[in-house]
Amino acid sequence: MSRVLVARLDGVGDVLLAGPAIRAVAHGRHPDGGTPNDVIVLCGPQGEPAASLLPGVSEVYSWSCPWIVKPAPQVDAPHLDTLTSFVRDSRVTEAVILTSFHQSPLPLALLLRLAGVGRITGASVDYAGSLMDVRLRPGEDFPEDQPEAERALGIAQAAGFTLPRGDSGKLRVQDYPDVRDLVGEEPYVVVHPGASAPSRAWPPLHHAAAVELLEGAGHRVVVTGGPGETALTATVAGPSALDLGGRTDLKALAGVLAGAEALVTGNTGPAHLAAALGTPVACLFSPVVPAIRWAPYGAPLEILGDQNAPCKLSRATECPVPGHPCLSTVAPEQLVDAVERLIGGVSSLSTRRKVRHP
Repeated sequence: MSRVLVARLDGVGDVLLAGPAIRAVAHGRHPDGGTPNDVIVLCGPQGEPAASLLPGVSEVYSWSCPWIVKPAPQVDAPHLDTLTSFVRDSRVTEAVILTSFHQSPLPLALLLRLAGVGRITGASVDYAGSLMDVRLRPGEDFPEDQPEAERALGIAQAAGFTLPRGDSGKLRVQDYPDVRDLVGEEPYVVVHPGASAPSRAWPPLHHAAAVELLEGAGHRVVVTGGPGETALTATVAGPSALDLGGRTDLKALAGVLAGAEALVTGNTGPAHLAAALGTPVACLFSPVVPAIRWAPYGAPLEILGDQNAPCKLSRATECPVPGHPCLSTVAPEQLVDAVERLIGGVSSLSTRRKVRHP
């Protein structure tokens, strides 16, 4: 059994999108079976909770990467030595480095070479020399405008790893809890108003108005958010929605999303978590990054927001356009209509969406 390191040094959504690639590496190099691999996932601190939910992962190692994490840790020998020592002590024989179009795998490849990793695969615009054994050229060996999950799987496949027969390549998670004691037994819609970047957030009062309209249409609403978002979730939940702000870690949030009829959120980690659970997503998607790459993958989806707004492809974290028109022009009524379409599409297959348990 080989020890293979799969690196995705970013946040929750990025790590979740790496799931199909990780399963391919874990399965090995033969679609009909063979010797599976021990997979060590190297991720950043924000992505660590997501990595622990992914099938095929043997071990998770979190490292604050100086060219990824913000604010960046100091580059010094002790910090770099923590990674190279771990890799060396873990007897890693091979590495697959997963990156997005704006990231280079070469700094990490250099550290992994110094740690003794014998075979390294990644995608790099720049000449890799002896830093990588398998180098894909973005835009030449594969198109950049494709879903991130497919991009990552393509890198793993270039290394020779294949998904097992019957694996659809969709996102998946496991080991999430039963949270019926938290959310109750009746059907509900989840609204997750927070986002890691202000440029990707729908205005709070738009969310609050949508919650009122959803409740008026007969839906029970559950509002979720992190520990630093409790003021936001209280505003959005109002007097009658269930406010779970600050009350769920990522695993518990997976349990909440598993039982939801639909999720309302922006381009943020919970959107990808919902997709991994097969939960329909009404996604308020700011075009600062392209939806073709970063929209929730493989689940029923409604995208709202002006995808041709002036902020398009800017990768801005703060909205560069006064009034945040790409999302603020989406009316709460439009959002509710999108949720109704999603639930109607699910209901055409099943009379009532049931809570899924791992």
